[in-house]
Order: sequence, then C-alpha cells, then structure tokens
Amino acid sequence: MKGSAAKIQMTSLDELFGSPTPQAASDQLQEIALTELHSFKDHPFHVVDDEKMREMAESVEQYGVLVPGIVRPRPEGGYEVVAGHRRKRASELAGKAAMPVIVRELDDDEATIIMVDSNLQREKILPSEKAFAYRMKLEAMKRKAGRPKKDNCVPLAHNLAGKKSRDILAEQVGESQDQIRRYIRLTHLLPALLQMVDDNKLAFRPAVELSYLSSDGQSALLEWMENQAAAPSLKQAQRLKEYSKTGELTAKTICAVLSGSKPKSVQITLKKKCLSQYFPKEYTQQQMEEVILFLLENWKHTNKGGAE
Repeated sequence: MKGSAAKIQMTSLDELFGSPTPQAASDQLQEIALTELHSFKDHPFHVVDDEKMREMAESVEQYGVLVPGIVRPRPEGGYEVVAGHRRKRASELAGKAAMPVIVRELDDDEATIIMVDSNLQREKILPSEKAFAYRMKLEAMKRKAGRPKKDNCVPLAHNLAGKKSRDILAEQVGESQDQIRRYIRLTHLLPALLQMVDDNKLAFRPAVELSYLSSDGQSALLEWMENQAAAPSLKQAQRLKEYSKTGELTAKTICAVLSGSKPKSVQITLKKKCLSQYFPKEYTQQQMEEVILFLLENWKHTNKGGAE
C-alpha cells in the first residue's frame, strides 16, 4: 500500500498503452460519473475485491486516479470502458463519484486490442483470462488485416514484414504460437472445466486435450471428475480425445480410461510338487509345459464349454 501510489505515478500512459496521450485531436480528458461508465462487452478479465483492490482503493481515496482510463462513447448513451475497469472499481470502493478518463473514438477491433493489451500487463492472469483475451485480440487483428485471398487461408497483417496475425501476437505477448493456440483451445471447455483450470484442479495440458471433446463428452467427464474428486492425466486426456474422434466416447469408456482398468492377463501357477505325481522324474519343466498345453488343446476341441 505504501509504495502503490509511487508506482502509479511512475507508470506513464505511453508505457500502458504504447502511444502518447492524447493520441488524436478527438481525444478528450474528462471527469465522467462512474454511473456513466459501462464494462467492455465480453470483458475476459475478472475484477476481484481482493487485497490488491483494497490497496488500490485506499490509494485512490488518498491521491485520486493518477492514470486516466480509456473509454469510448456508446451509441445508446454513456461510455464503454476500454481500459480502467479496476480503476473504476477502486473509485467505487473509495467513494468517488467520477474518475478521469480519455474519451476516444474507437471501432470494435481497435477497442478490443487496447482492452487486451492494457490488461495483459497485470502481474497475475488466470488461464481463462489469457484464453479469451488471446482469442479476442487475434480475431480483432485478423479483421483489421483484411479478408484473406482465396489462395491464403490466414490473413496477413498490414506491416512491411508481411507477418501473419498469429506471428505478431506471439511476439507481442512473449508466447510461442503453439502456446497461444493451446490457450485459445481452452475457450472450448465447459465453464465448469475451465474454472477447474483456474483453480489448479485440472492441469493445463490435459485441459487442452479435453477441449476437443464434445459438450456431451465434457459433461460426462465432469460428472466422473466430481464423483471421484480426481482429474485425468495428459495421457488419459489424449486417449479420451482419440475415443471422441472415433465417436466411441461414452460414460463407460470414460470410466474405463480414467480408472485405469485394463484386461488382466490370466496367470496360473502350478507347484512342481503337485505336478510331479503325473510326470516321470526326469521330465524338465519345459517338457511338462508342452504336455499340459497339448492336453489342454485336445480338451478345448472335445469340450465346447472349454472354448467358451
């Protein structure tokens, strides 16, 4: 708490949003009532009243909001918060009626990119937050890049290097393309399973594999996990994915894979003392086995019950 105000003062808008403020002549710095500020549509980042939020609220109460938020006008009235959801909540907790914001004219894709970029700088981000943030930003980047040509299924971003949108996103967030793809796959999980990933009850990599299961398959899996208080390993998740691909994923299959049940090999041990009365003393173990197998083979053919 003691150092939080100083940290806020040292954070420039250039560092937060990557461009000088105001960005254009239309930008306006205003004090706007909190009741006029509305959350970004499908905002993927959680605003939690935790210890850090309480510290921020105390700082806002004492010093005010030192870094303005960014908002854009809404057609239906009021403003949509693009960056500054936590600052708005801290202002509410601090008993403020308004907060400073920069009013900026932004289209949906520009607003999405700024919203994601401003939140990805946070110290702690949940897997679900990254998943939806990466997906939203990548889709916005692709739309801004324009529709792909018929011979190119991935749109190119408007830049001299001619890089794909996914390449640029990977460079910007410091993740590999594969890791970004994995995070985005998490958005295909049922909310309850995704919550388990956030709660560290389901490991990241198995969760990625499970995202390929149908909704019904995920529901059946979730029921098993809740009943057994257990989660699948990576190998088990991969097996479930394969069963799902072939249409063989059922509640029974899930139970078999996750319980680790496998057909057990039959092993019968006959003690030498029991067998010796049936064989000459000079017979070796191998000779005994050959005779036993020969007799069993004959028995199988003469006794249908044995074959069954």
